Amino acid sequence: MDIIGGILWPIKWVIEAILVGFHSLLSMAGMESAAGITWVLSICGLVVVVRAALIPVFVRQIKSQRKMLEISPELKKIQDKYKGKKDQFSREAMSRDTMALYKKHGTNPLSSCLPLLLQMPIFFGLFSVLNDAYADRPGVGLLDTRLSAEFGSAELFGIAPLGSSIASSEGNVAVIVIAVILVVLMTSSQFITQLQIMSKNQSPEMKASPMYRQQRIMLYLLPLVFVFSGFAFPIGVMFYWFTSNIWTMVQQFIVIRNMPTPGSEAAQAREARLARKRQRKGIPDPEDEAPGTVAVEEPKKPQRQQPVSKQRAKKKK
Repeated sequence: MDIIGGILWPIKWVIEAILVGFHSLLSMAGMESAAGITWVLSICGLVVVVRAALIPVFVRQIKSQRKMLEISPELKKIQDKYKGKKDQFSREAMSRDTMALYKKHGTNPLSSCLPLLLQMPIFFGLFSVLNDAYADRPGVGLLDTRLSAEFGSAELFGIAPLGSSIASSEGNVAVIVIAVILVVLMTSSQFITQLQIMSKNQSPEMKASPMYRQQRIMLYLLPLVFVFSGFAFPIGVMFYWFTSNIWTMVQQFIVIRNMPTPGSEAAQAREARLARKRQRKGIPDPEDEAPGTVAVEEPKKPQRQQPVSKQRAKKKK
């Protein structure tokens, strides 16, 4: 076993356990064990488990992005301080000041890429599992010889093997067409996800920062990566990637709608929705009330108790 194989071994074992678990549930539900759609849905189940496990990492990513937004003015001051200085001493000093700022606030630019980076071992592990099954090799765990043979020979719609790619299709038109459709869907979903973040969930300060310009470059660069990688990846792996992109798109939509970045277009839209909701319910707008004032009920004046002699005189009457 080579070094990469040794690193991927435990990841492949977990992937096989999840795939076999979902495959068993679907088979018990009446789906055909060797059908391509059964294995595709098992791959979708793998996506759900992986992305659900990464939700805490995603929350950390959101917090890190908010901190990056808060320190952007300080970051700009550092960049302005060393602007035009291209000597090695100035570059090292700028790098030290920037890293000290990140350390002080407990954030860094790589935090925004953390969910993607953590998914890459899963992605390559599935790629290895599918390749082994397609080559008639048993898995390392619960994917035994029979299940591995079913997985390797499973065909989507009965015409496109899940383990085949455009590069290995040998002129199979069905494989090429399905792979191209998946590449288009993967690219579109990734582009829409990034676009909704950049167009609706960025504050004016963030849009004026150099980091925003880098994000715009990545917005158009990542689809090219999908286009070129789509020729080499098997159909089953591309289903994983596409399903994961759909999860990301929905997740980002929920976050942008309910927890937008302060000062962004999404935050203004949320405030407008809340204002309309308060208006329908007849609740006054908090901004209309004077700050620091609280409505206090006027205390009732206590009744004066009459002297005992007067009370006795009333009783005699």
